[in-house]
Amino acid sequence: MDKRLLDIICCPVTRLPLELLDAGRLASLNAAIAGGGVRNQAEQVVASELVEALVTNNGHYAYPVRDGIPILLDDECIDLRQLPA
Repeated sequence: MDKRLLDIICCPVTRLPLELLDAGRLASLNAAIAGGGVRNQAEQVVASELVEALVTNNGHYAYPVRDGIPILLDDECIDLRQLPA
């Protein structure tokens, strides 16, 4: 992900800055996705594991990055607080 892009985009829901989701948290999110227990803001089950994601700087919301393109749509947002601790 281009650092310059991260400097200008923000979460469309909270307007907080976004950063890359670190490998450990991405692995945890993908494990939950594989278990079928993750829903996005549209209440749809997230079926595909993520290769990359952006997260708000407070760690609450994640957005998928597909083919290098951040998907910054409200419906695609994943509330990470739904994941088991």
